[in-house]
Amino acid sequence: MILRLAIGSLLARALTVGMTVLAIALSVALFLGVEKVRTGARASFADTISGTDLIVGARSGSVQLLLYSVFRIGNATNNVTWESYQDIATRPEVDWIVPISLGDSHRQFRVMGTTPEFFDRYKYRGGRALTFAAGHSLGDLYDTVIGADVADTLGYAVGDPIVVSHGLASFTAHSDQPFRVAGIVAKTGTPVDRTVIVSLEAIEAIHVDWQSGAQIPGKTTPVDVIRTMDLTPTAISAALVGVKSRLQVFKLQRWINEYPEEPLLAVLPGVALQELWQIVGIAEKALIGVSAMVVVTALLGMMAMILSSLGERRREMAVWRAMGARPATILSLLVLEAALMAAAGAVLGVALLYAGLALARPWVDATFGIWLPIEPPDVRELWVLAGVIAAAALASLVPAIRAYRMSLADGMMVRI
Repeated sequence: MILRLAIGSLLARALTVGMTVLAIALSVALFLGVEKVRTGARASFADTISGTDLIVGARSGSVQLLLYSVFRIGNATNNVTWESYQDIATRPEVDWIVPISLGDSHRQFRVMGTTPEFFDRYKYRGGRALTFAAGHSLGDLYDTVIGADVADTLGYAVGDPIVVSHGLASFTAHSDQPFRVAGIVAKTGTPVDRTVIVSLEAIEAIHVDWQSGAQIPGKTTPVDVIRTMDLTPTAISAALVGVKSRLQVFKLQRWINEYPEEPLLAVLPGVALQELWQIVGIAEKALIGVSAMVVVTALLGMMAMILSSLGERRREMAVWRAMGARPATILSLLVLEAALMAAAGAVLGVALLYAGLALARPWVDATFGIWLPIEPPDVRELWVLAGVIAAAALASLVPAIRAYRMSLADGMMVRI
């Protein structure tokens, strides 16, 4: 009986109720959408590098090593000698190893020296491999492969020349040895998108006439001569390592961390990523707080709507009282109306959320590299929806109690 009365009352005020339901739906969609983005961003962050068992560099901190080797942020405290790199590469536990050399830049984008094997070994988002949107991998000494963001920002295409600058904030360019864009990596949503990749030999080549971080005055070695030189590097910044068996990871890590020839550090990428997320993850808490306030605002709007409608419904309440309805019945009616509006808003909000995810997921993935999963609501999200409905019922108690206290005489009074 009360349910039928509540539905009829809501239908009689369809426009006002519809606007309130829409406000609740949008707030629910925003709240759950932020949760989807948060979990998607966290998963994408954790999947920035996958398939790599260890990251090796000079002894510093695990987060610092992760930042400069994977995210190209900051610099190494020291380099790893080529002899130490070769010692690690010959260990029986090592399946593959890819060196990384950092230090130069190109128009605010980091330049990374490595081997062509990097494009086969670097994996992201649960094992996805790098692909080329155009061109091919490193071939010639002066070939370079650029990330999608580099190409989009600077307008580069395959075949365009690139001049690398010395250091990160240097006005000195290696203009005597320009590179050529050989390939453009497809968008990944990882730091690879913002990286200019060259060979290790190329890093050595452009520094042939340099000593102690400065160019030797008056010395310019012809490119033809440089091509005939032994360009084996003397040191690298870091290395990505894959082991033959996961059971051997900790054994190899301990051996590297206790390496007697020089102080080295080997970290597990997943552990370092978790440590880094704990530092930067405060933003997700702020997002949850903002979206929760949006939900609270919508519920307060619903309470205000019910309160404002009480003045118009005084005679309706009085008629119900005159027909024998108890005050508790009226209170229950208003609470039920609020719960029905919240339930309708929650259902509509979920529908809007999944429609938005279906439309936005390809664009978000291509633009930001964040994969938004389209999955049924989990237990936590169901609890959130139940909480919204319960909060709406509680919020309606204020106008419901006011209606409960209305007297029959006051309700039937004719106001002039």
